[in-house]
Amino acid sequence: MFAAGTDTTHTVMNWAMTELLRHPKILEKLQTEARQVAQGKPEITEDDLDKMDYLKAVIKETLRLHTPIPLLVPRESTQHVKLMGYDIPAGTRVMVNAWAIARDPSLWNQPEEFQPERFLNSTIDFRGFNFELIPFGAGRRGCPGTTFAVAVNELALAKLVHKFDFALPDGVEPKDLDMSESTGITIHRKNPLFAVAIPHSG
Repeated sequence: MFAAGTDTTHTVMNWAMTELLRHPKILEKLQTEARQVAQGKPEITEDDLDKMDYLKAVIKETLRLHTPIPLLVPRESTQHVKLMGYDIPAGTRVMVNAWAIARDPSLWNQPEEFQPERFLNSTIDFRGFNFELIPFGAGRRGCPGTTFAVAVNELALAKLVHKFDFALPDGVEPKDLDMSESTGITIHRKNPLFAVAIPHSG
């Protein structure tokens, strides 16, 4: 459980920082929110997260566009069912492709674009009740660590953007960032992300 939680958290943070560096205006907006919420305090705490709506939107959009585990844990159908014209007999092993669902153009406007704003006035969440966004699965057998994972990701990202300004190495433009994905149980960046972290003086 610790290994799985560490790997998926690392994956989400890596993709979140990649997208923020690709979209400097989104990064700036998130930094502004974090620094206003901190109000001069040396650290952002878990208690501050409820005031950070844009942070939550950034995490949701990262989980949507870069679902850490693309294929959810296999399930077995308990009875025969006909679904969208397909006969699925009882006892069939079923794999749910959460990655494809989260990029389905019939469910999402401009699904390949990183747009945290899509979640600002939306009730869609990843707790397993909105089936267009199920990075943690759904139902009784959804991920038991959802609440912990989300809190860790939100707090880590909030602390990073509060304390640091970020830039790409000399000569690298946001549009030049390689967005290639690796293959495996979790979808990592194929190549490492390199960024320059500058302590924020404000």
